[in-house]
Amino acid sequence: MSWYRKYLSVYQKPFAEVPVEAIAEVREKLKKQQSEAPLVSVVLIAHNEEKRLLSCLWSLSENQCKYPMEIIGVDNDSTDRTSDVYTALELPHYSEPNRGLGYARRCGLQHAKGKYLVCIDSDTMYPAKYVEIMVDELEKPGVVGVSSLHGYFPDAEHSWLGLKIYEFIRDIHLLIQSINRPEMSVRSMVFAHNTEYARKVGYRVDIIRGEDGTMALGLKNYGKLVFIRNRRARAVTGYGTLNADGSFFNAFKARAVKYLKRARNYFSEKKEYKDEKSNLIK
Repeated sequence: MSWYRKYLSVYQKPFAEVPVEAIAEVREKLKKQQSEAPLVSVVLIAHNEEKRLLSCLWSLSENQCKYPMEIIGVDNDSTDRTSDVYTALELPHYSEPNRGLGYARRCGLQHAKGKYLVCIDSDTMYPAKYVEIMVDELEKPGVVGVSSLHGYFPDAEHSWLGLKIYEFIRDIHLLIQSINRPEMSVRSMVFAHNTEYARKVGYRVDIIRGEDGTMALGLKNYGKLVFIRNRRARAVTGYGTLNADGSFFNAFKARAVKYLKRARNYFSEKKEYKDEKSNLIK
């Protein structure tokens, strides 16, 4: 059985329909994960994630990490019961009224106590050794940021085989790209970094997406970015970005075309990227 199978039992379920026993279990396990003096801060951001937040936190509550850590949340101007989920689980959390990924991540960065910060997306589930593997790499001399792989759980609309083929090709692309341009292989849901240097760089709040890549680019001024290929650090998530293209085939085709256009960039480094006007917050 897949490690994330039981977490799917509450994935996409309204909070009012979640069994009280499950809430109590996650609450008690999260308490045991919290340290007064954390080396690592696990920061979870959420905007209207009432139906997915509990599955994510359930997975984090069962993380097996040798480092002292804290788990904190950010409610990014939600209009559903996201805040109620945090409160019911008695998880320390903060409200960020300015909507946007950059604002949410900046809020989490401001409140993090740990030397390292692990970025978490609330629609994603994380394997037991995820945090420890990320921090193991950050503890190495000269490393300021790490990024890992992520996959998708199969459902009625996405076949297991199709997903595996897509993930295999996508992983190769990210690996090759990470050699000279690791900042382009960073995905916020599987990103961790040094807290002190991240505060010096700062998360951009003037762009719609790409706050993760621009943070990674800035961190390169202080050290090395590492791309982790350990399968025990592969998170699983839903289909938000894939479904935006209308179908699995369209998503695959759109990304293949984009990656081929960028192929020549794999062989050179880049210190600055030009903003696309469509990505700027007006």
